[in-house]
Amino acid sequence: MFSIIIPTWNNISFLKLCIAGIRKNSAFRHQILVHVNEGADGSLDWVREEGLEYTASETNIGICRAVNLAAARSEMNYIVYLNDDMYVLPGWDQVLAEEISRLPTDCFMLSSTMIEPYYTRNPCVIVADFGRDASGFREEELLSEFRSLKMDDWSGSTWPPVLVHRTWWETVGGLSEAFSPGMSSDDDFSMKMWMQGCRIFKGVAASRVYHFVSKSTGRVKRNNGRKQFLQKWSIKQSVFHRYYLHRGEAYRGPLADPKPDWKFVSQKWMSRLQKHFS
Repeated sequence: MFSIIIPTWNNISFLKLCIAGIRKNSAFRHQILVHVNEGADGSLDWVREEGLEYTASETNIGICRAVNLAAARSEMNYIVYLNDDMYVLPGWDQVLAEEISRLPTDCFMLSSTMIEPYYTRNPCVIVADFGRDASGFREEELLSEFRSLKMDDWSGSTWPPVLVHRTWWETVGGLSEAFSPGMSSDDDFSMKMWMQGCRIFKGVAASRVYHFVSKSTGRVKRNNGRKQFLQKWSIKQSVFHRYYLHRGEAYRGPLADPKPDWKFVSQKWMSRLQKHFS
């Protein structure tokens, strides 16, 4: 059904959980493609032993390059980008497949809804603690309770797990490697889709994954993604989130272009001033 792209960086305990979740909780068979960065923890050997398709690099080349290398080997019509510290829950793919069948176009971005153990100021996330590391993961408790957690469909699909048609992935060139190792590359990808005419950015509430939160990004030296986004698109990410994607708001259908009212226009001018002086 999907080509699932998973970049990993010396995160073998989470990678094992991630793969186990896909195998256990998916309604369909999927092509799983792992990119192993470095693999000093035995993850490369484990991926080989499991017979998984993979690409690999001797050093950590970052999320953008890793995802693009793996995605180049995708065979399915739909690409799902999934982090290695995520555990998909039953029905996650069935719900997405049903959503696709109802859409009038293949130009869309869909995201599953993350369940995270603590609050990160993300309005698109369900906060519920079922463990913060692999050893403390309360899998059975999560499986018995996750459907009862309240959430509605939301606007602003950007974060993984994100699903797009392979045609559009290739059209926009995947993740922009200028944002390596990866901060703000997801927003940049959404803007590239927007510029291609995509107006469906939907977070699907019933498709759920558990996310252990920043088990790789917390260890990497970060790029200044906010500044890069501003320099590239001449607007701040916050303006893109609020006026274009309406991130975190209830999903009401395809998005419209921002209304050129004084608030939006003033925010665009402020963005340009900040770009000039940054």
